[in-house]
Amino acid sequence: MLLFPENIKELFARRKLVIATMHGKEQALAPLITEALGVEIVMPDVLNTDVFGTFTGEIERTLSPLDAAVMKCKTAMEQTGCDLAVANEGSFGPHPVIGFVSSDEELVVLMDAKYHLQIAARELSTDTNFNGKRCSSYNEVKIFADEVLFPSHGLILRKEKDSHSPIIKGITEWNVLEKEVDSFLQAYGEVFVETDMRAMYNPSRLKVIEKAASKLIIKIFSACPDCHAPGYDVVDYVSGLPCSNCGTPTRSTLAHIYKCSNCNFEEKKLFPYGKETEDPMYCDVCNP
Repeated sequence: MLLFPENIKELFARRKLVIATMHGKEQALAPLITEALGVEIVMPDVLNTDVFGTFTGEIERTLSPLDAAVMKCKTAMEQTGCDLAVANEGSFGPHPVIGFVSSDEELVVLMDAKYHLQIAARELSTDTNFNGKRCSSYNEVKIFADEVLFPSHGLILRKEKDSHSPIIKGITEWNVLEKEVDSFLQAYGEVFVETDMRAMYNPSRLKVIEKAASKLIIKIFSACPDCHAPGYDVVDYVSGLPCSNCGTPTRSTLAHIYKCSNCNFEEKKLFPYGKETEDPMYCDVCNP
């Protein structure tokens, strides 16, 4: 078991930290991390994160978001000699609760080989332009482009939704879009247009990554009360918040369980959402 200083910033100050990206994510990550941790940011000269999978499907994404982010960190550390790294992995699709709304879930991971730390944070957001459409005219493409914030947000063109050839990425100019759409329409009679979700072509995604990074920093500075290790966080919850009317335990959260990954110290924190009773509308007795 490692012992950590009470001032967590002492762990990171003046160390070199590599941001494992090839898609411009340092725009969102570097300023926050530098200010919070006092590190020197390093960017890898050549880092092909596409080998872990691409959004457009040329390379299948077989790893979980966490495993992919960890592999990015490890690869970047090997290439640069840094023992501290941050990586991000994004996932797009229907919102897990509001199924008909698109969502962007961003995972940001910090890995510290020196102190054997792995700390992660997530942000789920509906602030995304993630979308795609099959079109048979340039006018249809233009309407779609306006809806998904083009040209500040890039577009991708391909023959069909799941076709990998031909495919044109990173389109950010109207004249280029019109030219390439015309080429697809002449060759195939239609074109599939979609949002380019790579960070350097998607400012909306960068904002969500920034929010995930802010959560990561908060988690880093959450220290174990016993050994002071960073990343002290919730690992489980206990239901049973009592109904304010009849006192019966409800399904709502009564407590969060925190556990340290370094020393295994564990504690229960009651009333994590600031209320000691639940509304009767959520009680199975009062509102069966």
